[in-house]
Amino acid sequence: QVQLVESGGGLVQAGDSLTLSCTASGGTFSRYRMGWFRQAPGLEREFVASISRTFGDAYSANSVKGRFVISRDNAKNTVFLQMNSLKAEDTAVYYCAAALGPGTSTTLYDYWGQGTQVTVSS
Repeated sequence: QVQLVESGGGLVQAGDSLTLSCTASGGTFSRYRMGWFRQAPGLEREFVASISRTFGDAYSANSVKGRFVISRDNAKNTVFLQMNSLKAEDTAVYYCAAALGPGTSTTLYDYWGQGTQVTVSS
């Protein structure tokens, strides 16, 4: 059983940067593809970015491409989401998740963190 704990959320202004962290415990971190998702009020949870287990191949949603960067440190069991040029529409609860296989659908991820709130004021 893998436990995921996110941190780093907060209130920022449009144009600012913020870095989220997610630390895993209870499993072999390098076995899992890691992803970031977000959910705004009244909307479905959506894919933001993911990174492969060991080679660091990263994918991101079109809405954040060029602004958000996902990375991981397998020695520290941690995945990061660096968010630059934040916009009001980035406001959401951000979740990290772990999956044994590839994909961007929420149904493919086996373990989830509790989420961290990111609020961007315009």
